[in-house]
Amino acid sequence: MIQRIKKAAVLGSGVMGSGIAAHLANIGIPTLLLDIVPRELSEEDTAKGLTIESKEFRNRFSQSAIQKLLKQKPAPLASKKNLALIEAGNFEDDMSRLSEVDWVIEVVVENLAIKKQVLAKVDAVRKPGSIISSNTSGISIEAMSEDCSEDFKKHFLGTHFFNPPRYLKLLEVIPTQHTSHEVLTFMKKFGEDVLGKGVVLAKDTPNFIGNRIGTYGLLVTVREMLKGGYSVGEVDSITGPMIGRPSSATFRTLDVVGLDTFIHVANNVYDLVEGEEKEVFKVPEFMKEMADRKWLGSKSGQGFFLKQGKEILELDPATFEYGTRKKLTTVSTETVKQVKGLPNKLKALVYADDRAGNFLWSIISPVLAYSAELTGEISDNIVGIDQAMKWGFGWDLGPFEIWDAIGVSKSVVRMESEGISVPGWVKDLLDNGNDSFYKQDNGAVSFYHNGEYVQLDRNEKEIKLSALKEQGRIIKKNSGASLIDLGDGVACLEFHTKSNAIGMDITQMINFAVEEVSKNYKGLVIGNQAKNFCVGANLAMILMEAQDDNYFEIEMVVKGFQNAMMKIKYSDKPVVVAPYGMTLGGGSEICLPASSIVASSETYMGLVEVGVGLIPGGGGSKELYMKQLKQFPEGVQFDLQTLANRVFETVAMAKVSTSAQEAFENGFLNHNDRKVFNADHLIYEAKQRVLELYEAGYSAPVREKVPVVGETGYATLLLGAQAMYQSGYISEHDLTIAKKLAYVIAGGKVPFGTKVDEQYLLDIEREAFLSLITEMKSQARMQHMLVKGKPLRN
Repeated sequence: MIQRIKKAAVLGSGVMGSGIAAHLANIGIPTLLLDIVPRELSEEDTAKGLTIESKEFRNRFSQSAIQKLLKQKPAPLASKKNLALIEAGNFEDDMSRLSEVDWVIEVVVENLAIKKQVLAKVDAVRKPGSIISSNTSGISIEAMSEDCSEDFKKHFLGTHFFNPPRYLKLLEVIPTQHTSHEVLTFMKKFGEDVLGKGVVLAKDTPNFIGNRIGTYGLLVTVREMLKGGYSVGEVDSITGPMIGRPSSATFRTLDVVGLDTFIHVANNVYDLVEGEEKEVFKVPEFMKEMADRKWLGSKSGQGFFLKQGKEILELDPATFEYGTRKKLTTVSTETVKQVKGLPNKLKALVYADDRAGNFLWSIISPVLAYSAELTGEISDNIVGIDQAMKWGFGWDLGPFEIWDAIGVSKSVVRMESEGISVPGWVKDLLDNGNDSFYKQDNGAVSFYHNGEYVQLDRNEKEIKLSALKEQGRIIKKNSGASLIDLGDGVACLEFHTKSNAIGMDITQMINFAVEEVSKNYKGLVIGNQAKNFCVGANLAMILMEAQDDNYFEIEMVVKGFQNAMMKIKYSDKPVVVAPYGMTLGGGSEICLPASSIVASSETYMGLVEVGVGLIPGGGGSKELYMKQLKQFPEGVQFDLQTLANRVFETVAMAKVSTSAQEAFENGFLNHNDRKVFNADHLIYEAKQRVLELYEAGYSAPVREKVPVVGETGYATLLLGAQAMYQSGYISEHDLTIAKKLAYVIAGGKVPFGTKVDEQYLLDIEREAFLSLITEMKSQARMQHMLVKGKPLRN
């Protein structure tokens, strides 16, 4: 039995196959990517002097797919360097090399006969005990392997990734009747702990869980749109974030996925089911006509939407003409803007008697009943269905969580009055005096299953801060943050302001947390579980104070934040920060002085203050500079100016890492830090890092003076900025900001190589920060960012 996957192979180099290979490479697993040999030489091959025996010709499809990874958006690779871990090959020359790998993933064309042919060849060359899986989106896993050896069958299962594999969390794992329990257990744990996925065990049924429910829901939406005379744009305006779905809503999602792909998935079910269900999965004629016209969506340039200049037009399915995109506005859509919490919003919307409410009820209620009807058939329980829709389709709530939100009893009465068939087990739930599919008690979640409530079994690495707070484990809280007891002598400081923006309330809690941990705990985790870790300082508050000329108050706030960062840095107990998502400006400044950073693989870290006419004010430039100094062991010679140049460029250009791996490459993370592929495990791993440091005898770092490049280095730093200004690439105010930043990084007017105190660097940074706040052009940039959400170059 494989205990660890050291090397993998992906068979099929299409968008999905190459995307899976990229995801494996991001994790650090060397991967062989194979595809067919081209049928004939192309003109380009001939011009290169290639023959049918040339490796470049024979590996053309897989090699081309690997190169395309560098250009795809969103980027499949966490770093371009990961491309080196993917090796191109072909089915004819390299099939024997599958004996080298621990996991083979089949991603060839969706045709059972072809898949069986490929798997038979795999069976002939694989090493005993290696795991084989198929990424099919709908073909029977059982049927694929029926002619293979017994050892193959024991180690074979479905592993259905969702596209793009790097970003979408869902991994449906589908065992056959022959799959060994050990293989299934290993792949679930490997999927969660190594691949960073949310693993759902699905049954070998058409389209499994996510695509079965998702396709049904989308076709119901199309049916109701046509029936009710709604437009494509109107539907998208109310089926996105308003109801807890992605901003791409319904038809924009279809354009991104590709209409041809969607039709294929829908036909998978249509061909295998009967009765009323079959009728729902029948693709509408206008969508078939769109496919015939090659109006497939983003990949063909037009679909349900067409971009003309800056305007986005919507398709009229009746006339096949494009017109102005419409938005549905009703009393309920306006009223719900004032309602807090998604469950309350949904309840208000689906029971509203207007065009929006009636439409949403008509598309949500059938999906709830359908999900209940399929429980047990496609998934063992309701949890698998809810997780599949949340992780694979970006829903904030799964079908049964939505049902709880709108009220099971009330909705069932209405469903039955409208002729919607509600499964008996749902009515049994109500008859037994219950009105919800889930229950929470002291932070523990239970779900209804076979007539009783069963406690939800979570991976031990999933620490839910909300559950800990329900259990009364808050040590102290204010409006901006809470200090929570994680257990085992570790505390966690959680931010909970809007966008986790840093204000005085968070600064106060940082000071309290470090002092409290010093007295009573082994260490501190700074982390949270919102959409993003932290988008920086409270810009609105800073701008308001600046416009009122309250510069003394701003200086006190900035100095207070600087002091709090120094408390983090020189705490006598380890402080570990757990960033993820947007970790910008002040969010990065909180990370940099920590004892260690445990970052989610999807962490976008950067000091971006120049975008609002400022420079980092909380010690960010200093800490980034010092962090890069530490990469050189004592006694090793290095070029101080080159290091200063790199830091200056990183901050001046507001570089943001596109992954944790890139944050390592940009110098925000170093050998003392870690990355985690499953964001749900982030708090757990940060806690383990605290305990590791504590057990190793952690003590506060020794305060050291910092060598700087001084006056001569300042002049060097500005050379590039001045050249860009003279060439017209940057504005005069950009140059002003660059001069302030260069002065701080250079360490002011001191000789090259002078060693200065950290406090000295903080003081000149604060002075530079405050001087820029007084500039009207900086205030204009701040105002523009708050209103428009993007930088102003004035």
